[in-house]
Amino acid sequence: MYAVIKTGGKQYKVAEGDLVKIEKIDGAVGDTVEFDQVLLIGGDDVKVGTPLVDAARVKATIIEQGKAKKIRVFHMKRRKTYRKTYGHRQPLTRLKITGIVA
Repeated sequence: MYAVIKTGGKQYKVAEGDLVKIEKIDGAVGDTVEFDQVLLIGGDDVKVGTPLVDAARVKATIIEQGKAKKIRVFHMKRRKTYRKTYGHRQPLTRLKITGIVA
């Protein structure tokens, strides 16, 4: 059984036991979180939401709170000796999916 959930402005296809990196959510390592924005549940029979599947939940445990790899941003204006470099590390949360309740 798998599900498509929506969190952090993105959609993720998850199954029980998966490790998923998502946009940062509040919580400490070891906390249990529950996602109620389930767009689709698949398996033997597929349930598609309009836009959400009623009474469906996905449960997960927070494994790690961390940051992604650094992104380098470089700005330059030609012939003007203008160069600027900076970086950004997006905060992420790593989850382990523990259950899908249809």
